Amino acid sequence: MHRDETAGTATTTDVIRADAPPAIDRGRFPDAVTPWEDPVWRADALAWIAENLAAHGLAETAPRSVRLRPWSVLVRLTVAGPGPVWFKAVPPAAAFEAGLTDALARWVPDHLLTPLAVEVERGWILTPDGGPVLAEVLDGAADPRYWEEPLRRYAAMQRALTPYAKEIAALGVPVAGPGDLPALFDRLVAENAALTRDDRVAMEALRPRVADWCEELAATGVADSLDHADLHEKQVFAPGSGRYAFFDWGDALVGHPFCSLLVPARAAVDRCGPEALPRLRDAYLEPWTGGGASAAELRRAVRTAWRLAALGRAASWGRMFPAPPGAPAVAGDEEGAYWLRELAVDPPL
Repeated sequence: MHRDETAGTATTTDVIRADAPPAIDRGRFPDAVTPWEDPVWRADALAWIAENLAAHGLAETAPRSVRLRPWSVLVRLTVAGPGPVWFKAVPPAAAFEAGLTDALARWVPDHLLTPLAVEVERGWILTPDGGPVLAEVLDGAADPRYWEEPLRRYAAMQRALTPYAKEIAALGVPVAGPGDLPALFDRLVAENAALTRDDRVAMEALRPRVADWCEELAATGVADSLDHADLHEKQVFAPGSGRYAFFDWGDALVGHPFCSLLVPARAAVDRCGPEALPRLRDAYLEPWTGGGASAAELRRAVRTAWRLAALGRAASWGRMFPAPPGAPAVAGDEEGAYWLRELAVDPPL
């Protein structure tokens, strides 16, 4: 690849190379239909990308790579500079992600990447590369401390965002606070085509306990905030020097912040075993101390939130894979049924 080092921008030869057919990754969804297949949509998106790259003095210098999933179109763009640029388009079910990403960059800029451009109405985001993600840094290691500092930073971000909860909801982020969860439980159970008759009997018996857990969680006095709801090791940039940046907000909710701990805690158990959980729980809770609740009360709240976080996961799958009423079960139903069953499982902490 030839670069004009004095100008710091791509040459004409580089830009032409970017027009080569992209490599396309469809993962486990070879038959998924995405906007990328629409030539008009694709042309509009690529024109928007080029326009906003140019606004930052950037141009493509190599063929693109495209990852297509039912929940997003993700394009890796090679540009002359320190790293690639990423374009993301989200479906209507997660259309809030673009506006949320833009708002978070203003409200908590130390905790995520600032996008190069955002098109809120079309759900388009253009961001610089954030370096390696946490999973890549770990590279198979099983150090039970690896989530401690990211969770402290994440919890501090959540606490800083509590004054913005209503503004986050106004962006279209689904609201699922403790007071909303009993009704959400009822809707998820009623709409899920994958639940068996035995499942429904179990859900009916569980309903009073769900209401009690919601009341218990609300009584802790911790205000609703942003819940990433899918904070795993590939959703955290870890470029080094103790810096972390959180991304991929398509599953986000406005709800009890402690529900966020479910996904990273389960990942830690898979990697390190359940003995890692007390340390990670306490690391996450450090930024929440001093708010009126005792350490014991906060720990009990984490246990309750662990259970109820399953409702957010079930709702997210239902949004991304909706099924028409009366239709056979789809992937969202199967995953949703799994998470509904998890409500009855005692948390391992």
